[in-house]
Amino acid sequence: MQLGSRKLHILHAVVHDYISYGEPVGSRTIAKKYDMGISPATIRNEMSDLEEMGYLQQPHTSAGRIPSDKAYRLYVDKLMKTRKPTADEAERIERIYQQKTTEVDKIIEQVASILSDITSYTSVVLGPRLSKVLIRHIELIPIEGQYALLLVVTSAGIIKDTLIRIPDNIDIGYLERISNMLTKYYRNKTFAEVNINHAVDIQKEMMNQKEFINNVLDAFANNIASQNKGDIYLGGTANIFNFPEYQDIIKAREFLNLMENRDMLYNLLGRYDEEDVLIVIGTENEFNEMQDCSVVMGTYSIGDKILGTMGLIGPTRMEYSKAVSIMRYVGQIVSRHLTLLFKE
Repeated sequence: MQLGSRKLHILHAVVHDYISYGEPVGSRTIAKKYDMGISPATIRNEMSDLEEMGYLQQPHTSAGRIPSDKAYRLYVDKLMKTRKPTADEAERIERIYQQKTTEVDKIIEQVASILSDITSYTSVVLGPRLSKVLIRHIELIPIEGQYALLLVVTSAGIIKDTLIRIPDNIDIGYLERISNMLTKYYRNKTFAEVNINHAVDIQKEMMNQKEFINNVLDAFANNIASQNKGDIYLGGTANIFNFPEYQDIIKAREFLNLMENRDMLYNLLGRYDEEDVLIVIGTENEFNEMQDCSVVMGTYSIGDKILGTMGLIGPTRMEYSKAVSIMRYVGQIVSRHLTLLFKE
């Protein structure tokens, strides 16, 4: 059933007021604040209709009403006005450019902090997914003693290093040959495309050091396996305590337990792979533990390759317009910064 313009205006007022103050909204409040030119009695009748239609709820015996998840969905899809970050917000976000490091984990950690600081919600950011990055260079670097570091450098920076023992009869020149062959063989492949069983050319070429070559290939495979999922970075976990909905100690503890469930957080964000922002509200969440929360998700990229996902988690009484604008702007800035750093 389509809502008429009057019902839409009243619903917008209820959602806006409840997001701002967290208190059930009554007809008199709307009549005073929003100057609709109709009486509180008329507003009350319209609110009663909206309640019957599933857009409003009346908590306990309160005279006021609060929005349902259905109301929030209509609000973000049809009624919400998008806004731009304020000058102060934009300045704080653009500090990402000031990062002197080329280590992606340090940059993403800063992104998680900025998201939570500006919005006052809890942020969750997934590190780069290896299925999305390209291998640029593989190198065995001798270090003191009989060891070498196996470095895998990707289009998103160094992913990981692994320590390997070197036999007595292997010199630096031999390590360089292996490095060059591995790089030639795997360059511009994604980690998902890597299959060490296909590296027969390398094994044939280095038959006189078959055991060592196999150790290198095994270390490379383990490197990939251990990075199957991107790291998870959290920001502002304690921010949830600032919202009245989470003053209840049991509910607060449940939220903290949720933030420790890395598999669930990865499943929540890891499947999102779109350029624009996605909003998941309350009961729309497939995970029961998340159904008191809303999640605003965005992505960051290098060039046209989406690398990872960012999320803001808060109560369903979230300031969606702000969360969406901040998420979009952070996505633009971090993508631009990573592209400048790593795109060839």
